[in-house]
Amino acid sequence: MMDINALEIPVANTPQDQTLVEQEQAAVARIERAKALLGDDVVILGHHYQRDEVVRFADFLGDSYQLSREGAKVAAKYIVFAGVHFMAESADILGRDDQVVILPNMNAGCSMADMANLNQVLTAWAELEDVLGGDPAGTIMPITYMNSAANLKAFVGKYGGTVCTSSNARGALDWAFAQREKVFFFPDQHLGRNTGKAMGIPLEQMVLWNPFKPYGGLTDDQIRNARIILWQGHCSVHQQFRPEHVDMWRKQHPDINILVHPECMMEVVDKADYVGSTSYIIDKVTAAPAGSKWAIGTEMHMVNRLKDEQPDKLVALLSPFSCLCSTMYRISPLDLANALENLVEGRVVNQISVPDEVKQYAKLALDRMLAIPR
Repeated sequence: MMDINALEIPVANTPQDQTLVEQEQAAVARIERAKALLGDDVVILGHHYQRDEVVRFADFLGDSYQLSREGAKVAAKYIVFAGVHFMAESADILGRDDQVVILPNMNAGCSMADMANLNQVLTAWAELEDVLGGDPAGTIMPITYMNSAANLKAFVGKYGGTVCTSSNARGALDWAFAQREKVFFFPDQHLGRNTGKAMGIPLEQMVLWNPFKPYGGLTDDQIRNARIILWQGHCSVHQQFRPEHVDMWRKQHPDINILVHPECMMEVVDKADYVGSTSYIIDKVTAAPAGSKWAIGTEMHMVNRLKDEQPDKLVALLSPFSCLCSTMYRISPLDLANALENLVEGRVVNQISVPDEVKQYAKLALDRMLAIPR
């Protein structure tokens, strides 16, 4: 019989692994060299959820709202967006005509954004017209979350609506209800529901639209009585946080502060002490006194970065499991190095370019978003 104790257990130190490590180490020098050669012609925007190996090179670090503003005012000719596809689209929409937006890895998408496409929304809009009679734009204000494709932002812009982020969702809803009776909110049901509930809107007046069922799976009365029609979409990262995770932390640390993102489900938000955007979360923990304890419900790279930056506090991920934005993680130092080196050599790769007819209406919606207070 084979002695299991005599077996050599392989470790992650194979020649292939070493080659990848060496490549990523070499990529650091390549990025630094290319950035130096490009100078002020390039700016790198990095989202808080991006991995450390990439975000360390960002000229601006922020959430969707912050980066939308920075992308709209930078002087650089090239905007390299270390985020995901919809963010790069927004930078192209808001940028100057002579600016070029680049996504280092074209596979860096967003599962939430993929949960609502233009054809589905157009079908829903026609069905709402059928139930309510006449043009829905006279009754319903469409609002799309930042995590959506450019053509959905254009749809919203065309019908008088706005884009929102987790930073200004309350302001966007206040703005919408000042003009129209109902709000059609997509694609994230949780942000819409949590924001509406905080405004005092009863749950029965916030209905869930299933795009795979006729008329969203709703009755005519449900549609007519609704104040907010929520799209059945969610964030694959924030969906992983559960109410029992809150209970677990409170049992272990009765004095813990539970701080979560509003993309978390309502049952988690209801148990939390604080709820807010990525920038809110960072500011809250940074300003907290030494010795305070925080369990945070948002993407793990951001939480780990906060933990490293705040060693005098207990900072931990709310979930016992890793919760990372796997699509944003697809951007590697090698991708960033390749994109920058191509620019040095006069080549543009992985350009994000929104068609003019889409850009026109999408910019209307984004400009309205930027005018709404956070």
